[in-house]
Amino acid sequence: MLLIINRLTYQQKTSMMKRLHIYVSGIVQGVFFRQSTLTKAKEFGIYGWVKNLRDGGVEIVCEGDEESLKKMAIWCKKGPDGAFVSGADVQWEDFKNEFKKFQIIY
Repeated sequence: MLLIINRLTYQQKTSMMKRLHIYVSGIVQGVFFRQSTLTKAKEFGIYGWVKNLRDGGVEIVCEGDEESLKKMAIWCKKGPDGAFVSGADVQWEDFKNEFKKFQIIY
């Protein structure tokens, strides 16, 4: 009986999931920002992608539970050693269940 109470339906689980879109600016290319983001995403259990932008920034789209995404947003405002983050525009979006893993895209 306890197992039945603790089980969540697929709809309940997905309603707890969120999507985050982050644009990071500053000295964030050539400092392993993308690779470090990939490592953090795996640590936090979130899925999506990260890529460099032509303007020198980094763009991240990721999905997961709200608490894990908050951790990612906080981390992005600092970045890895060697990075200087001058701004992180964080936008919350509706969960789309679009990703199966986190990856660096080009």
